[in-house]
Amino acid sequence: MRTTGIVRRPAAERRRDTLERLVTERDIWVSTAHPDHGPHQVPLWFLWDGRAVWMCTGATSATARNIREEPRVRLALPDTFDVVLLQGEAEWFLDRDVPADAAEAFAARFGWDPRAEEGSFLYVRVVPKSVRAWRGEPELRGRVIMRDGTWLDERPSGP
Repeated sequence: MRTTGIVRRPAAERRRDTLERLVTERDIWVSTAHPDHGPHQVPLWFLWDGRAVWMCTGATSATARNIREEPRVRLALPDTFDVVLLQGEAEWFLDRDVPADAAEAFAARFGWDPRAEEGSFLYVRVVPKSVRAWRGEPELRGRVIMRDGTWLDERPSGP
């Protein structure tokens, strides 16, 4: 466990590091739940558009079923030391109804266009409502860096 030498980052630095990882990482863990079937977790490719996470899954998958029934989701980047957790509500689009710019950006990033596949796919968009980020135990305090959709290091505007 790497705990020695860890310097606690201020919220603005955690935000910057988190946004950089959202742009560069490829995989994200998606946790959903269904009232009758319980929890479900799966890794998916994702695209960060600067405001939301975009993912794609088969239209008949457990993830798609759960999101249709219960849109609240938790997302996690795969590193267990440099933790980033996002929570929000999923908005979904059938592959024929997804905004073209989102589908094209997804296809460009991964070299795969689900709209060209045989089966039906569901695009999922999640705008984070909360974000937690920490590196090791020294950063547990202050790990919430977004609350109610607002980054906590932002300064209020106005006089």
